[in-house]
Amino acid sequence: MLDIASIRADAPGVANVRHFNHAGGSLLSARTLKIITGQLEREAGFGAMESQPPAAEAVEVARATAARLLNADASEIAFTSSNSAAYGLALAALPPLQRGQRILVGRQEWGGNLSSFEAKAEAAGATVEQIPCLPDGSVDAGALKHMLDSRVALVALTWAPANGGLLNDAEAVGAALAGSGIPYFVDAAQAIGQIPADVHKIGCDVLTAAGRKYLRGPRGTGLLYVRQGFLDRLNPAYLDVISAPWNKGPQVRPDARRFETAERSLALLMGFGEALRQAEDYGIPAIRQRIQTLSEDLRTRLAGIEGVSIEDLGAIRTGIISFQIRGWQAVEAMQELARRQINVGANGLAYTPFDIGARGLPDLIRASVSYLNTEEELAELVANVHDMSRMR
Repeated sequence: MLDIASIRADAPGVANVRHFNHAGGSLLSARTLKIITGQLEREAGFGAMESQPPAAEAVEVARATAARLLNADASEIAFTSSNSAAYGLALAALPPLQRGQRILVGRQEWGGNLSSFEAKAEAAGATVEQIPCLPDGSVDAGALKHMLDSRVALVALTWAPANGGLLNDAEAVGAALAGSGIPYFVDAAQAIGQIPADVHKIGCDVLTAAGRKYLRGPRGTGLLYVRQGFLDRLNPAYLDVISAPWNKGPQVRPDARRFETAERSLALLMGFGEALRQAEDYGIPAIRQRIQTLSEDLRTRLAGIEGVSIEDLGAIRTGIISFQIRGWQAVEAMQELARRQINVGANGLAYTPFDIGARGLPDLIRASVSYLNTEEELAELVANVHDMSRMR
């Protein structure tokens, strides 16, 4: 059981807002904040370079923690400035696309990834194709298997989409690709920290995550997992003294740190390490159970309000609830709730272009639940949405 009272006592933000935007950026713990500011104070007081050695040791502890959370080896983990940076670094390191090659993606693929895929495909004369969905809206791994041929250069899956609530079956996709040699990338930005993850069970070659979301780390942090046996298939777009130390020529590192650079915020990475440690201490299975209980309760209660429509898919769902309030644009509703000290998100076409387009939806209000939310906060959100639903 999670000690929610203790967790909230260590989260300064809960005194100011009812926060339902954990998929955008969660609330830091006081301990994480103290570690970040402490390192910045040391750098200000004694010099940035002089304060580096003990901080660098803490970062390596964080790397080991991240590896345990993913059931990976520490040598397979690189730290980056964001999920997008991690994904972009790995994508840019793949061999150039050739004319006629194919990139296969789920319908809920993150819009930023799609922009990169489309740009690369257009330049090379390749194509980006959607994998069919199962009736619940999730990726159909069986259909994917029938799409595979020698022209497929990459299969990409957003594990927990930005909206729509569903959780794709990442393991089933990995099983469909087993033995094919086709690169398999998993964008786990919204999954890591709320869903137990095992990269060996998933069978992915690359997995990325954001620090600021469900892991409750600081903005400006992310992680990149690259399977050890896949590293040699990746040629980093650029190198520096960390990724390729000079010894009679550049010596590219044999581990995932070939994607790291010397210039990085040690303060943020130390804070990220504390957030990772807390996630490990609380236990992701316990976190998952609480988020699932709270989010299903919230879905049910919102669905019972006249004028509110839930737009979630999936037989298995995450803590992300997407909905509309009749008469309200998503951004307008988000701003009105913020005026009432309740944080939610608003997103749509730019975030999941294929899915939003296929379903003909407008931008959506997104309430994302974390384990530190309470039943009382859920009730307050529901009451305010009910009030707004009667205003127009």
